[in-house]
Parts: sequence; C-alpha cells; structure tokens
Amino acid sequence: MALELTDNNFKDTAVDTEKLVVIDFWAAWCGPCRMLAPIIDQLSEENESTALIGKVDVDNNPEISQKYGITNLPTILFLKKGEIVDKQIGLTSKGALQKKIDALVS
Repeated sequence: MALELTDNNFKDTAVDTEKLVVIDFWAAWCGPCRMLAPIIDQLSEENESTALIGKVDVDNNPEISQKYGITNLPTILFLKKGEIVDKQIGLTSKGALQKKIDALVS
C-alpha cells in the first residue's frame, strides 16, 4: 500500500529522505485517480527498497497541493530531496511509471 501523505507528515516523510519520492495527487471524486490507485499500490510494494511511494488526497491536504501547483488530477510528482525531478499528468500505465522510477533511481 502506498503511504498516505498529509500536510502534517509531508516534510518529515517525503522531503527529509534520500530515497526517490513518488507522489500520487488524487481525489475521491476523480475517476482516473481511482483507476490509477491499484497501480500506485503495486508500484509501492514492488519498489519499497528504492523509492517511497505515497498518495496525497488534494481535498484534505491543500497545503501540499498548493505548494506544488497541482491543478490537474491525477498528477504524479517524482521528488529528490523535495525538488521535482519528473512529473506525470493524467492516467498512465504501470510500465510507464516503472520506467520513470527505474531511470531516476539508477
């Protein structure tokens, strides 16, 4: 399961880490977000040794969403030390996301 990131735990969990951080910005009312959810959970399990994969519910965590300028859902950000190193907007395949993860951790 992907880690639930909130306005309260975001800095300690997602910024202050040496791992690649992959964040799925989603909302319960977003159809494509619901379709992406099982993919994010699978990637979280398969990459737990190399990447921290989490989810941010934009409706409940407006601070993080505003900080990173999230305007479209789903949006997936790839962070290293709190800085965006890649981005995916919209629904995509598990394979495409895994390729991005592999490229950024190597």
